[in-house]
Amino acid sequence: MTLYPRFFAHLDRALDTLVARGDLPAGLERRAITVEPPRDTSHGDLSTNAAMVLAKPAKTNPRALAELLVAELAGLPEVAAASVAGPGFINLTLTDATWRGELTAIAEAGDAYGRSQAGAGSVVNIEYVSANPTGPMHMGHCRGAVVGDALASLLEWNGARVIREYYVNDAGGQVAVLARSVHLRYREALGESVTIPEGLYPGDYLVPVGQALAAEFGDRYVDAPEEDWLVLFRTRAVAAMLAMIKADLKLLGIEHDVFSSEAELQAAKKPEAAEAWLRERDLVYDGVLEAPKGETPEDWEPVELPLFRSTKFGDDQDRPIKKSDGSWTYFGADLAYHFQKAEGVDQLIDIWGADHAGTVKRIVAAVQALTEGRTRFDVKLVQMVRLLRGGEPVKMSKRAGNFVTLADVVNEVGKDVVRFTMLTRKADAQMDFDFAKVVEASKDNPVFYVQYAHARVHSLARRAAEAGIAVADDADLSRLDTVELALVKRAAQFPRMVESAAAVREPHRIAFYLYDLAAEFHAAWNLGNDDPSRRYLQPDDPALTQARLFLARAIGQIIRNGLAIMGVEAVKEMK
Repeated sequence: MTLYPRFFAHLDRALDTLVARGDLPAGLERRAITVEPPRDTSHGDLSTNAAMVLAKPAKTNPRALAELLVAELAGLPEVAAASVAGPGFINLTLTDATWRGELTAIAEAGDAYGRSQAGAGSVVNIEYVSANPTGPMHMGHCRGAVVGDALASLLEWNGARVIREYYVNDAGGQVAVLARSVHLRYREALGESVTIPEGLYPGDYLVPVGQALAAEFGDRYVDAPEEDWLVLFRTRAVAAMLAMIKADLKLLGIEHDVFSSEAELQAAKKPEAAEAWLRERDLVYDGVLEAPKGETPEDWEPVELPLFRSTKFGDDQDRPIKKSDGSWTYFGADLAYHFQKAEGVDQLIDIWGADHAGTVKRIVAAVQALTEGRTRFDVKLVQMVRLLRGGEPVKMSKRAGNFVTLADVVNEVGKDVVRFTMLTRKADAQMDFDFAKVVEASKDNPVFYVQYAHARVHSLARRAAEAGIAVADDADLSRLDTVELALVKRAAQFPRMVESAAAVREPHRIAFYLYDLAAEFHAAWNLGNDDPSRRYLQPDDPALTQARLFLARAIGQIIRNGLAIMGVEAVKEMK
C-alpha cells in the first residue's frame, strides 16, 4: 500500500476508535474526507479535513473533534508531529524514515507504482475520434484521439476494464458526397479531365480510390446512372477511408477495440428497438414542436413527430427522434447507438469536439433514460487546435485539400511530441500547436523538460558506472537529506494523482504533475552548479552517490510510469 492510501487507512482506524469509545456516532458518511499535501509546506506533509467533514453530522465542534483525532494519529510510528490548524484542519509531519520507506516502495513496485484498484470491477466504454470516414485525420481529430486514448489508459491504471470504441458515421449524407467525389476520381483515372465542384471532397487522397475502382471495373460506371454505382462506390470509399484513418491513428500509437457502424446499427433496427423501449415507459410520444424563434406562422408548418421527453431529465425542450420524412434525426440515431453501447458496461464516456456542445444535454438525458440512471455517462469536450509555425498560421495541406493532416504533423515532429503536447492543456481550453515551440529545448517546452529529466537520470547512471559506482538496491538512504527527501514527497504523490485524475476524467493532470516533478528534479540537480557537495555524483563518497542514484532512479521510474499513461516513450538521451 502506497503512502496516501495507508494514511487513509490510519485515519479510518482512528475514526473507528472514536466511534467505539462513543466520541463519534456510528454510520457517518466518510467519502468526502481527503488526505492530501497542505498548500503551504510549512504546515507539514499531510493534511486532512476529516474533522471539518464529520463535525456537523456528528453534532460536535470540528476543532474539538480534530483534537481527538490528533491524539490518535500522533501515536503512529510514521508521524513526527500532529497539530490542529484553523477551525479544524489536521496537519501531520511524517518522519524522514517514512519518506525513505516510500522511496524503497517506488523501487520495489517499479512499473506498477501508481497502479490502483480504485476502479476495479468497472467496465468503461470510451468512444473517441469517431471522425466522419471521408478523409484523413486532421489536428482537431488528433487532440480528441490523444485525450481519449490517454484517458482510457488512465482508467486502466485505476483498475477498470476499458473498451476503446470508434463510431463510424457511414449512414449520413456525407458518405454519399464521398461516393460522388470518388466517382469523379474514377472517371479521372480513366482519362477524363475533371473539376471537383464545390460541395464535394477535393483532396488528392481520393485519387488512389478512384484508380482502384477504374482498375477493377473499367468504364462500366462512367455513364451509368447514380443509383447503379452509389452504394458500391460508397462502400469502397468508406472502407478505404477507414484504412487510412486506422493508419493515421497508428502513427499516434492508437488502436481501438471496436469499430461500430451507424449503417449496420440502422440495418439491425436498433433505433426502432430503442424507440419501442422508450415508448413502453412513456418517454417517447407523438407531438408537435413549437415554432423556432423568429419563424412567422406563415413560414411554420407544424408536423407531428415522435418526441423524446428530454425535459424530464433537465433538457430545455423535448427532442424529435425522427424527421418529417420518417428518417432518423442525428439525435435519434445517437440515442440508439448509446442504447447499444450501454449493454454490459457500467460507465460510458464520449470524447466530442467542442462544436457539439449544444447536443450534450439531450444525449445525457437520453442515456439517463435508457439506462434508468444505472450508468455513469460523461461527455468530455475537446477544443480545436490552431497550428502555427513561429507564430504564423500554417498553410493547408495539398493532399487533404482543406486542412493539415495528422500524419503530416506526426511525421515532422514525432508521435511523442504530439501526444505530450495535446495533454499540456485542459481538453476544453483552446490550444496553439507551434511547430517551432514543441521541439524547443527549453523549460518552457514541457515535452523537452520532462524528457530531459528522464535522460538526466540515465546519464547519471552511465557516469556513475564509468566512475566505478554501481546502482545499489541496498543503498544507505539515511544519507539523503531534507532537500532530497522533498523530491520523494513529490514523487509519492503520483499514485494519488492517478486516482484523482481518473476520478475527474482529466488525463492532462498527469502531464502537469510530471512537469512539476521534473522541475523539482532539475532544481535539485542545478544546486550542484554552485555547490559541488550537492552534485549527485560524488566520486570520493560512493555511499552518498549510491543513495542519490537510488533517488534519481525512482524519479526516472515515476516519469516513465506517467509517460506510459500518456502513451509517450521515455527517452534515455536527448538528440
